[in-house]
Amino acid sequence: MPPTSSTASARRSRRTIACQTCRQRKVRCSLNVTGVPCIGCTQDRTPCIVTTRRGQKSEKHGGPVLLANPQSPDQAPLQTPARRVELPAFQVQPQQHVPLNVEATAAREAHDIEDEERNGDEIAAAALGQPRRVGEVPFYTGDQTGPVSTLDICSPDHSLPRHCLIPSNYQATMTDDDREYLQKKGVFTVPKPDICEGLLRAYFHHVHPIMPVIEVDSILNYQHHGRLGDCNFLLLWSVFFVAVNFISPRLYEQEGYVSRKEMKATMYSRAKCMYDNGGERNKVTLLQASLLLGFWHSEQDDHMQPWYWTGIAINLCQMLGLHRDPDSLRYNSSITDRERRLWRRLWWTCFFRDRWLGLTLGRPLRINLDDCDLPMSVSADLLSELDSIPRAVSTSYIPQEFPKLAEFWIILIELSQLLGKVLVLKNQPVKSKSSMGEINALEAQIMRCRLPEQDEHGLTPLAKFYAHHVHLHYHALLITLYRPSGSEHLDNLALSQQGSEQQRLQSKANAAASKSTEILDILVRDNLLGYVGPMTPALLIPVMQTHLLNCKYANPLSRRFSFNKLDMCMGVLEELQKTYTVASLFRGIFIKALQQIFPTYTASSPLSIPHQSVASLGDPIDSHSDTVPVETTNGECNQITGDRAGSSMPAGFIDALIDENSIFDFLDTWNEI
Repeated sequence: MPPTSSTASARRSRRTIACQTCRQRKVRCSLNVTGVPCIGCTQDRTPCIVTTRRGQKSEKHGGPVLLANPQSPDQAPLQTPARRVELPAFQVQPQQHVPLNVEATAAREAHDIEDEERNGDEIAAAALGQPRRVGEVPFYTGDQTGPVSTLDICSPDHSLPRHCLIPSNYQATMTDDDREYLQKKGVFTVPKPDICEGLLRAYFHHVHPIMPVIEVDSILNYQHHGRLGDCNFLLLWSVFFVAVNFISPRLYEQEGYVSRKEMKATMYSRAKCMYDNGGERNKVTLLQASLLLGFWHSEQDDHMQPWYWTGIAINLCQMLGLHRDPDSLRYNSSITDRERRLWRRLWWTCFFRDRWLGLTLGRPLRINLDDCDLPMSVSADLLSELDSIPRAVSTSYIPQEFPKLAEFWIILIELSQLLGKVLVLKNQPVKSKSSMGEINALEAQIMRCRLPEQDEHGLTPLAKFYAHHVHLHYHALLITLYRPSGSEHLDNLALSQQGSEQQRLQSKANAAASKSTEILDILVRDNLLGYVGPMTPALLIPVMQTHLLNCKYANPLSRRFSFNKLDMCMGVLEELQKTYTVASLFRGIFIKALQQIFPTYTASSPLSIPHQSVASLGDPIDSHSDTVPVETTNGECNQITGDRAGSSMPAGFIDALIDENSIFDFLDTWNEI
């Protein structure tokens, strides 16, 4: 039936009205049903602007209509040009016979369905290499079982890339309440210029060489042009948080803080506020911030905070597909070389943290390398961004030995790969013990590792510290391989061979622990402890556990030597606890352990037992005693064999500390105290 003039007129009267945002996005607008604001602008928290078309009657609204933030209907009117009127949402009600809630719900559902279909269409178009809009957000389509693999059927060569860039439909948004809260928390107040300069210099000298997770040229170009306030605040406070560990006392005192820990807590609080309330949607930025925030320890928070943040970072990596090679099928032209380098650095940093936190905390490994085919990072991944920085800026902020430090970072990743293999072997179920063949094979791989020369001529103090730092990781890896095997049953060996092999492995663990102690001695003598980062205290745990084992089970003279080495490690932790809370935690645990073995052990710590005078110490040391001499403040050595200290320690406390791979695995035993 041909349309009559009356039906045509009716159709014209139902002409769709759309706001500017929906017109630009070419999506259906709900203005006809819900009025201003439409559902799309309400969800996106964007102004809903309705412009009168030419030839359309304007008496209805008197011109364009602009609605302020739909989350704040009582906000004061904006200063707008002529013919622009702000109408709060509660003043515009649709004149419909159907109740508003039913009609609005139906329109919202229809709008959501269209958005969902459009997102799927854009993902498919990007995967097919036919994007209709410029891609901005990294998207990983998933493995062969993912829904996007359906497109492989339609692809002639069945080799669609799994990584693509899709259009961004969302921007970082923030409600007025959140903005006011963040303003009160000081998030938008950047420190003084000289403080920012000191923090950035400290970050690039002490953190970036071992955690190369940010784009150097981006933040330094902001700093160079005096626009650091335009930088992403979440990333900025995360950088400042980890950099506080290395600035001079003058800087944090100039900012009004009484201690380094106080300033660090403030920086963390501001970064955490931005993470929770800043509306950040960029997953790469969230990933970078999570890795940096993973260094947080405090007396108030659980000691597992690094595990928590690193888990978030790993999840974001796998959501973005950073564990997969974007060029595994063919060269993916949608991914830039800059993105490739950044993705490799982010993934292998997550891997590095996963392996060493798994050792320190005694937790399962989250990353399975069998699921990863991303190529190994190379030094150029860290160095390429320096070319876009002015030479004067690079000289001021980047250490001159950075190329060598980049090589050291690659070595650390290689050691982390071997640590993962060792942990998989050691964490097998009880019924499956390690065999000497497996231990020897891993030992051969570790011995082939290339290590930096510790005594290389011309090394700067910074490069010298990082060379020692690599060796500390290396010896911690060896101890992890040898020490548990020195006390457990070994498969494929006759009973007559068990004792000799266990003794040989324990001897190798002792040698690695002694070399680590020598490195600590060098760091102290050469005034290099100031370069120690948040991850270093954890490297002392396998060393100290090995010395503690000898303090309990070795012969009297060996016990004394082992105690001296352990006491040296305790002294290093005492110095580091001024900056790192985790050093205080470790030190408190070992004070308890030492007081269990040596009841007279005293340490310059609030946790230690009161100092005893020499006159009250009792008889001289006996060759078969379980105690060792403890040096007093006046230089004299003393000891007693009483049972005052440690009498409340539960049975098995020391065995739990010695036998476990992780210092935290025996906290349940400690809590019984």
